[in-house]
Amino acid sequence: MLSPHTRVLVAVLALLCGVVALFFRRAQNAKGARGGRISGPKVAWLFYAVFLWFLVCPLVALDAKVPMEARAVLGAFAGFMWLRGAAELYLLYVTKSWRPPYGVAHDVACIALVLGGLAWGRARWLGTSGAANVWALAFVGLVLLSLFVEVAYAALFFHAVEGRTTGDEGIWFADEEQARFRRINRLTLALNVPLYAGLAGLLAWS
Repeated sequence: MLSPHTRVLVAVLALLCGVVALFFRRAQNAKGARGGRISGPKVAWLFYAVFLWFLVCPLVALDAKVPMEARAVLGAFAGFMWLRGAAELYLLYVTKSWRPPYGVAHDVACIALVLGGLAWGRARWLGTSGAANVWALAFVGLVLLSLFVEVAYAALFFHAVEGRTTGDEGIWFADEEQARFRRINRLTLALNVPLYAGLAGLLAWS
């Protein structure tokens, strides 16, 4: 389903993301870090999303062994997500005006984009039962699932911090100590297990 070159790149990027995640958590949990401290489950989720959306999706979209319909959907999604990443970093660190509803709106637009892509290629999805096609459909399904999960997390977080995500004292992450984040962290930990297992299983199958 994936070329050997793509599989090697994915493995290298997975290792790199794991190392970066460790350093990011240490830096973010240092005293006075902008955005507040971050819990272990949230670090794991953040780097899962970055790895899947920003790295694996474009690599899969560029792989000639993947069915064209899936490549088109994933390529469009990855491009849209990279635009969001640039905008979000600017709003977080420059204007300090990021609000979770912006992300939710983008996630919903991404869901519509992916579903629209699935509808556009429905003849291929429904008419072909080859292993490559089944893998591609399962991978796109995992991307969709992750987007729904992100919408839920963003809504819960925005409610927990009562909208205080802007300015120099804005809170961007859920830490491990505050009671208001306890439910979010428990939910994130519970969902990280199947999400990681699903991605690892698909990559191993590829």
